[in-house]
Amino acid sequence: MSKVRTCCLIDDDPIFIYGTKRIMKEVDFSENILVFNNGQEALEGLTQISEAKELMPEVIFLDLNMPIMNGWEFLDEFLIVPNNNLKKTIIYIISSSVDPRDLERVKNYKQVNNYILKPITTADLETVLGAIGV
Repeated sequence: MSKVRTCCLIDDDPIFIYGTKRIMKEVDFSENILVFNNGQEALEGLTQISEAKELMPEVIFLDLNMPIMNGWEFLDEFLIVPNNNLKKTIIYIISSSVDPRDLERVKNYKQVNNYILKPITTADLETVLGAIGV
């Protein structure tokens, strides 16, 4: 199975980030992993990538509950960032919440592919790789 060129983790939990990066390495998920600790930091970093005319990450794992700018606020702002391959970016919500309102709200965003409950497993990553067809 191939791997994605670049993926992005947007989460404020350092333990989750550490564990997820280890699992990604185990399954050889991605060549590059960008990490941002909140939506605002991610928006700024990804906007810089866009302005430099570089390719956006193919996969973004987005936590919903973060300080400064939460996942929903990030989504609303990110989807209007101009970029040549934004349509190829697939977003997965990662959350420990099983709130039915969150699950329903995800359906309003066509860029969001799915909702993954924390922690991410090797099976989750293999499913993502299969879904994006790399």
